Amino acid sequence: METDHTSPNDADALAPPEIVPVTSARVACDGGGALGHPKVFYEIGADGFVDCLYCDRRFVLQGGGH
Repeated sequence: METDHTSPNDADALAPPEIVPVTSARVACDGGGALGHPKVFYEIGADGFVDCLYCDRRFVLQGGGH
């Protein structure tokens, strides 16, 4: 059995994706900051969330979005 030696202190460990609560089913993401990515638009479906294909941010619909 192989042991997983990855811990939160490892430089190679991936940080969890950012969770962004939103109130609208249509969202835009540009990655934020000067080193972001092209602005893209997403529509949140029945799952109640959508992940950005560039930066992995997860947009979660809060309440009764439109």
